[in-house]
Amino acid sequence: MRRRKQNKKEPMLTGWRFMTVCGVILFSFVALFARAAWIQVVSPDRLRLEGDMRSLRTTVTSTTRGMIMDRNGEELAVSVPVQAVWADPKQVHTELSLKKGQAWQALADVLGVPHETLMKRIENPKRRFVYLQRQVTPAVAEYIRKLRLPGVHLRPEERRFYPTGEINAHLVGMTNIDGSGIEGIERGFNEWLTAQAGERRVRKDRNGRVIEDLGVVSEARQANNIQLTIDQRIQALAYRSLKRASEYYRATSASLVMIDVKTGEVLAIVNSPSFNPNNRSQYQSFRARNRAVTDTYEPGSTIKPLIVVSALENGVVNADSIVDTSPGWMRLGGKRVADHRNLGPISVQTILQRSSNMGMARMALQETPEQLLDTLYRFGLGIDSGMGLVGESTGLVPQRRRWSDIERATLSFGYGITVTPLQLAQSYAVLANGGVRYPLTIIKRSQPPVGEQVVPKQHADAVLHMLESVVGPGGTALQAAIPGYRVAGKTGTSRKAIAGGYGSDYVGLFAGMAPAGNPRLAMVVVMNEPQGDKYYGGDVAAPVFAEVMSGALQLLNIRPDGATEEQFQLAGQEAKRVPHT
Repeated sequence: MRRRKQNKKEPMLTGWRFMTVCGVILFSFVALFARAAWIQVVSPDRLRLEGDMRSLRTTVTSTTRGMIMDRNGEELAVSVPVQAVWADPKQVHTELSLKKGQAWQALADVLGVPHETLMKRIENPKRRFVYLQRQVTPAVAEYIRKLRLPGVHLRPEERRFYPTGEINAHLVGMTNIDGSGIEGIERGFNEWLTAQAGERRVRKDRNGRVIEDLGVVSEARQANNIQLTIDQRIQALAYRSLKRASEYYRATSASLVMIDVKTGEVLAIVNSPSFNPNNRSQYQSFRARNRAVTDTYEPGSTIKPLIVVSALENGVVNADSIVDTSPGWMRLGGKRVADHRNLGPISVQTILQRSSNMGMARMALQETPEQLLDTLYRFGLGIDSGMGLVGESTGLVPQRRRWSDIERATLSFGYGITVTPLQLAQSYAVLANGGVRYPLTIIKRSQPPVGEQVVPKQHADAVLHMLESVVGPGGTALQAAIPGYRVAGKTGTSRKAIAGGYGSDYVGLFAGMAPAGNPRLAMVVVMNEPQGDKYYGGDVAAPVFAEVMSGALQLLNIRPDGATEEQFQLAGQEAKRVPHT
């Protein structure tokens, strides 16, 4: 027992080993502390950057393009939510997504893309983003989502939709696939309609969930809506009537403009042919031109009332003067100016009623070119309307150092000058408003406009009264008469200019105002190159005027001012035997 106790030895601690272990542990803690201090205090930027690259993200708030509405708030252009289909080729190849061949074939079918084309878009495994289809409907997007193809994703975007289709296509215009305006109001007021997306900085975890909101990077700017002066009810009526007439007379094109004479607001502006902005596959550039503001025409006899105002203002004639048009023709500079027959001595009113070229030439030759041109400019011809419409033309009011007699004479009945339908409508609005010209607008004003007296009221009113006879018995615009309303207007028929002279094509025009007792509306109808036997303005343009103006007067609740049914029927009988110009 004693021996066993003697043999038991106590463990011995070797001093250097213990010190070594303690030293290693202490060194490790010092190293870890130093490294942590280095990372946290001395040089934290690099690793902080690495962490931010993996977790910080900038999110963009969704934006909606502003709406375009008519004067009554009816929507003409709106943005609808759609989806864009895109793919990450690297993810597609990494996750072996292509093994789901049946699903890829279904994707190609629903997108309407050949399967081979779809495969080519994702064949490069180094790419990280490629569009497969833009602006797909929510139903198609949901179908694609259910395919569960790795590497195929959806992202929200917007598509512009035009509820009224081809009726407002030229005026409203359209946007491209990225939502920027490329035609019409969409282009002219693109910045006003476009919203600015806001940005926020957030931190996300590895699963893409937001774990920290770090604040706003840039504030969002909401888009602005635009309310036009257009009355969609009148616009639709005008388009249907104009399209039907242009197809019936097989016209190359046709335009119509209606203006509120008391405010300068454009109530309708339509063209034919048109296009459907919702169907881009059938888009043709020649159909997209807003011809009412871009195309110019020689106005023919529709300019005669403006020349009569000039003659009255400069003392060449009085409202009750008699002008001798005998013998019904004359030669100026080797060119012949003539009426359809010798009208003899006639009044100024009869000159307009019968559309006498001789009578107009007699008056114009007693004025200087400067006097004629000054009057035309004051009526708004040869200058920009200021409405901001894309492609608007100013027309052509000739400026010459020397004017021959034949140039002054032909100017008086609408040759040698070009105007747009919009300009011609404005000039008749000035006549209808007692010589006051309001600035034209297509955007609804918040304040009443200020007009300018550009010609004396007594002369404008006198010519307006004369123009009533054009629509009455013995006039050239009997088909422009409207039951219950007094109408004033003027027909015009001009030959189309070609190289070296004039060809065999015509432009038929009618410009008028109603009700003549207290004019509220002015309208111009232009039929470009009608085919067949009927091409006079009184035949092809006046009926459109009557149909559209009659509907507009009723829609706007403008009360009749005196034309009886008997007078209307008499005018209809006279229409069959009166010659046109």
